[in-house]
Amino acid sequence: MSLFQIQGLTHYFGGLRAVHNFNVTLEGGELMGLIGPNGAGKTTVFNLVCGVYRPTQGDIRLNGTSLPGRYPHQVSSLGIARTFQNIRLWAEMTVLENLNVAQHCHLGYGLADLFIKTKTFRQREGEIYRVSREMLEVLELKDVAHEVPKNLPYGIQRRVEIGRALTMKPKLLLLDEPAAGLNSAEVVGLMRLIQWIQEEFHLTVWLIEHQMKVVMNICTWIQVLDFGATIAEGTPDDIRQNKRVIDAYLGEEVH
Repeated sequence: MSLFQIQGLTHYFGGLRAVHNFNVTLEGGELMGLIGPNGAGKTTVFNLVCGVYRPTQGDIRLNGTSLPGRYPHQVSSLGIARTFQNIRLWAEMTVLENLNVAQHCHLGYGLADLFIKTKTFRQREGEIYRVSREMLEVLELKDVAHEVPKNLPYGIQRRVEIGRALTMKPKLLLLDEPAAGLNSAEVVGLMRLIQWIQEEFHLTVWLIEHQMKVVMNICTWIQVLDFGATIAEGTPDDIRQNKRVIDAYLGEEVH
């Protein structure tokens, strides 16, 4: 059984068709790209996967479990985490607190445990802090653990957001334009980070990105959307040379 499958996904906003008959299969450990012009439906697909929207038609499955109809926190608890094109950190919380709160879907205790500080509560809170501190270490964020994100450079905020997603222990990580707003040096660092994360955490990564340098250099398979429908898919070399993709999106061959 594949890790993740979408079959016949279609979604309308009123009379506007945003996604049409979209299909994808992701195996464990893949790093796949989803590209296309602005308005092509890429983020809508991610929102459908995460339970923000309920699809008009089609099915989405993670390890055989159907996702449509589940709320975002339920989807997260099943093993899907994401980042956003516009960074959505809790700006008034510290970096450490951002990582702690993200683990709410795996708390394992209830209100009664919280109020009387049961053994279960103490064990789980200890585990949450342990996971967060390990993430600070591996992502080189220890020095900013007690800073609030709004005071940090954009590139570091992006790392915090990725770290927050990883503390949720996902099976599938969705990255929505992670290179947005980064300078050239930060983009190179991001590419290395994504590849390292995929290998270190044995994750499947699905990436939306407009910077072709990122997509073409780290993704092994790329799918191209235009007006909500897939117009091409293949290896980076296939996509570079696809005339329909060049006409609709790239404008010229990319390297």
